[in-house]
Amino acid sequence: MTDPSDSPTVREPLPGSGELDAVIMGERRRLLNVAYRLLGSLAEAEDAVQEAYTRWYSLSAEQQIGVVSPGAWLSTVTSRICLNVLRSARARRESYVGEWIPEPLPDTAPADRRLVPPTTDPADQITLDESVNMPLLVVLESMTPAERVAFILHDVFGYPFAEIAQIVGRTPGACRQLATSARRRVKASTRAPTSPSRDEAEIVREFKQAWQAKDVERLIGLLAPDAVATADGGGRVTTFTEPIIGGDQVAAAWAALADRATPDQALLERTVNGRPGLVAVRAGTVRTVFAFDVVGDRIQHIWVVANPAKLRPWQ
Repeated sequence: MTDPSDSPTVREPLPGSGELDAVIMGERRRLLNVAYRLLGSLAEAEDAVQEAYTRWYSLSAEQQIGVVSPGAWLSTVTSRICLNVLRSARARRESYVGEWIPEPLPDTAPADRRLVPPTTDPADQITLDESVNMPLLVVLESMTPAERVAFILHDVFGYPFAEIAQIVGRTPGACRQLATSARRRVKASTRAPTSPSRDEAEIVREFKQAWQAKDVERLIGLLAPDAVATADGGGRVTTFTEPIIGGDQVAAAWAALADRATPDQALLERTVNGRPGLVAVRAGTVRTVFAFDVVGDRIQHIWVVANPAKLRPWQ
């Protein structure tokens, strides 16, 4: 495989290379999907993909022609970049103010595709599926960078361990063990599934109504006894810095939030990372995104993302 650092000088696409450029740019959405799952941040994912393209267009014509599969080349380079970002992020997040929660994603696809704005680029949209739900993204944060890369690339995107080995610099057997370890973490953090008698969106809607009514008893009834609420303000906005543990405590905290709500604040039901959630909007700007983990008929975890830097996709 061609070394992406062989030629550091960025050049413009070659004349007559339009067909190859179309193939290359056609990989963007897949690369962005991989990078977001690896990093848990859309901004960092976009930077990683952009860096991979920069390296591609830094190659000479001969080097590009020598790449058997440009898509595989871009995937490898993007994954390596993400691995390096993950390694450096561990140190950065130690100094992060409060809890660090993955960046939430909105559902940008309306039911009627004719309503998609002309400026919407499908290549910039993340596919919302079970691999981007907030509970899983949070578990991924507990993994080592190598575990996370091996698990996402193999279990989510079907990469063979031989290719993953080239990315993380280990043997295929070691990568298989990394993925196995990651699966254990996911399994250990996942509660036994139960059959809910109500739709998840209905439960979140009832939570919203009880919250707005400051109905503490009803809130408690919707929360699991050991429910947890975690907030991420990034030190840029006021929010609770330590997790709130216990359904009673979470209900009391949300009733207090209702007391502080301003008349111009709207609480809207929105899809957050592919699941029902809530969004607080004030003066036309999304101020907070609430993601929920519903187990059975009770809310097990609420993630509150208020850091403005993580709300860019919602504006």
